[in-house]
Amino acid sequence: MTLYWMTIRLLTISLILLCSVAKAQVPAPAPMQSKSILLMNGTSHIGNGNVIENSVVGFVNGKLEVVADATTIKLDMSKWDTVISVEGKHLYPGFISPNSTLGLQEIGAVRATRDQRDIGEFLPHVRSLIAYNTDSKIIPTVRSNGVLLAQITPRGGSISGTSSIVQLDGWNWEDAAYKTDDGIHLNWPRMFKNTGWWAEPGKTEREKKAKEKLERVHTFFKNAQAYNQKDMHLEKNLYYEAMRGLWKGTSTLFIHANYVKEIIQAVEFVREMGIKNTVLVGGYDSYLVTDLLKENNIAVMLRRVHSLPMRPEDDVHLPYKLPALLQKAGVLYCLQNAGDMEQMNTRNLPFYAGTAAAYGLTKEEALKAITLNPARILGIDKRTGTLEVGKEANLVVSTGDALDVRTNNMVLAFIQGRQVNLNNHQKDLYRKFKAKYSSQK
Repeated sequence: MTLYWMTIRLLTISLILLCSVAKAQVPAPAPMQSKSILLMNGTSHIGNGNVIENSVVGFVNGKLEVVADATTIKLDMSKWDTVISVEGKHLYPGFISPNSTLGLQEIGAVRATRDQRDIGEFLPHVRSLIAYNTDSKIIPTVRSNGVLLAQITPRGGSISGTSSIVQLDGWNWEDAAYKTDDGIHLNWPRMFKNTGWWAEPGKTEREKKAKEKLERVHTFFKNAQAYNQKDMHLEKNLYYEAMRGLWKGTSTLFIHANYVKEIIQAVEFVREMGIKNTVLVGGYDSYLVTDLLKENNIAVMLRRVHSLPMRPEDDVHLPYKLPALLQKAGVLYCLQNAGDMEQMNTRNLPFYAGTAAAYGLTKEEALKAITLNPARILGIDKRTGTLEVGKEANLVVSTGDALDVRTNNMVLAFIQGRQVNLNNHQKDLYRKFKAKYSSQK
């Protein structure tokens, strides 16, 4: 093939790819709320356990101004620019996905799109926020199921880095930032390791390097603790500076651990180090040490509900029952989605809550596990997590029960009062092929 025809061919391929990309653009972020909006006659699930059957919800400049029973309140309708009837529909606070890599990875098989981990063992100074990709095509599919906020979290190493909370409709990571650098993520050294894989599990073996890894974690934190006893240093250590908030109480230590011995070790470690705010992430055995967790004021981000038991002798339904077990024990907890194919599976967050409701929780308790509870754990409950006057207007409207996979159908979504576009490339493909085969009938 001549150089001329090779050039023509490459240009043609490039144009085709550019056209494909242009056709599948992520919906543009919504502009700031400029007009007051009133949602009338829907069923409002407040997020704190309360439900208003015939509600009126109004918001101005991104803040909720009215949340009340429509049958008991008198409104001056002239004050509202836009009135939307949501009769027969359900209103919910926007769902919150903690411990997520949404926007940090697009295609697992393509290395260039994976930005959720860095090289190294102790990386507290690595900020996940600056790697967050607002143009991810996965994000609109997640919003379509009501997930409006996420804690963007790094992976890998002993200390993965620092997470931040974002709202899922922004031009760039600066616009998306909701709470920056909320905490540092520590992967607790595992005492045991599983061999094989999920289809063919092997033996459980003792982790030979667990003691060595634990000693390195202790040494690193001791050095950071000593460093942060002084407010000023002539030469700054970026690693230890990033951890200063753990002792000041301005950031949280998220400890990723599942088994009971590891959890006990981690709690003793936190006591020894004098760290003020701690959250357990994973927490498969957390129901066995609830008194210890309550005594030390440690909340739990439960591992994915739709999972197999971690031990062959466990009740096959145990992952489904964990939320109810922690609820009964009085431990603050929330649901998360970390695991295989976690970015796209974030859209299943409301269905995890629905499963928890089928195994011991009430529907409103299950809703709290993806709204108010994660907001409390992440320290943003004064801004969001419930439909209450004064909080930001982060809410969704579904034609049916949003926690049920059969009836979840989001028709409206608002982030800080901005009406978010709920279209995505999956809906485009559905309409495309529906039209094709409908025309052939």
